[in-house]
Amino acid sequence: MSEAYIVATARTAGGKRNGRLAGWHPVDLGAHILNAIVERSGIDPAAIDDVIMGCVTQAGEQSNQIGRNAVLASNLPQSVPAVTIDRQCGSSQQSIHFAAQAIMAGVQDIVIAAGVESMTRTPMGINIIPGGGFTPWPESIQKKFGVQMFSQFMGAEMIAKKYGFTREACDAFGLASQHKAAAATQAGAFDKEIVPVPITLPDGKSAIHDKDEGIRYDVSMEGMAGVKLMMEGGVMTAASASQVTDGSAAVMLASAAAVKAHNLTPLARIHNMTVTAGDPVVMLEEPLFATDKAMKKTGMSINDIDLFEVNEAFASVPMAWLEHTKADPARLNVNGGAIALGHPLGGSGAKLMTTLVNALHARGLRYGLQTMCEGGGIANLTIVEKL
Repeated sequence: MSEAYIVATARTAGGKRNGRLAGWHPVDLGAHILNAIVERSGIDPAAIDDVIMGCVTQAGEQSNQIGRNAVLASNLPQSVPAVTIDRQCGSSQQSIHFAAQAIMAGVQDIVIAAGVESMTRTPMGINIIPGGGFTPWPESIQKKFGVQMFSQFMGAEMIAKKYGFTREACDAFGLASQHKAAAATQAGAFDKEIVPVPITLPDGKSAIHDKDEGIRYDVSMEGMAGVKLMMEGGVMTAASASQVTDGSAAVMLASAAAVKAHNLTPLARIHNMTVTAGDPVVMLEEPLFATDKAMKKTGMSINDIDLFEVNEAFASVPMAWLEHTKADPARLNVNGGAIALGHPLGGSGAKLMTTLVNALHARGLRYGLQTMCEGGGIANLTIVEKL
C-alpha cells in the first residue's frame, strides 16, 4: 500500500459573523484557498487529480456543488474535478481521509482536501429550520431515539452533566483557549499557515485579513461569568463554545511517486485514519471512543502522541476527552482552539490539520492526533507523523 503525504497546508484567518470576511462569497473564499495551496506547493495545477471540499450548510450560496464551483472560480484548469462532502463538523477532515485513501489505494496521486464555510452568508441550520414543511428526522427516527430532533447544545450539556463539569470549569477552559490563541498570535505562531485575504472595510478602504478575528485579548473570568447560559439550568455559554466563523482551509496530499516526480516536500505522513459512530443524542462524545479505537489499532498509547487537536465545539467535549484518555493537557490545543479561533464548520477539519502540522514542525515534535465531534454521533480521528 502506498503512503500518503501532506505536502502543503493553508488556511484563512477566521472571520467573525458579519465581520472581515463577510464580503467574500463562499465560492470565492474556497477558490482563494485553492489558489494559495497550489502556489505554496509549486505544483502545476493541471497535475491535481481531484479536489474534495467539505461544506456543511449546502444551501444558498453554498449549494449546487460548491467544490466544483470553487475550482471554476479559481486559477485551476477546468479539467480538475471536484466533489463536495458533508460529514458535519468533520467534513474537511473526512476530505483528508478520502484523499489519503485514494492515494494509498493507488487510484490517484495528488489530491487537495479542502473545506469552506461562510456562516455569515449561509447561516447554520437554514437548510433544516422547522416550519418549512419538512424535517430530516422522520417519525421512525424520532420514535427510535425518543427525540423530535437532535441538538448539539443538548449533547454538550449532557456531556457536562455526565462528567460533572461546572459552569466555572467550562469557563476556565474557554479562558485558557483565549489566552493560548492570543499568545500564539502575538508570537507569530500562525504566520506560516495563514493565507492573507484582501478585504474592503466598511469605510471603503482596502485591507488585508490575516489575524483570527474572534480572539478576545482582554477576556477575564469575571467577564465570562456575565455571559448568559445557553440553556436554563445548564453550564455552557457562548464563552465556552465555538464561535460562528467564516473561513476556508486546504491540505494537499500526494503519493511517494508524485513527491518525487514533482519535487514536493513532505511535511507529514498519514499514520492512521479512524471513523467511529455512536449515540446520536449525546452526539458529541464520540471522539473519546474514536481515540480508544485508534490507539488499539495502531498499538500506540496516548503518551506516544506529542500534540493533540480536539475541536472545541463546546468546552465539555475536549474536557471529557482529557478525562477519558488521561492525556497530558499541556499537549492539547496548544495554540488555542475553536472557542477563541472559531469553527467554520466544513472548513474546520483542514484548518485544524494545518495548525497541527505547523505546530509539530515549530516545536520539533513527531506525532499529532486530530479528532472532531460531528453531528449524528460520529467522530473522525487522524494521526500524522511529522517529516
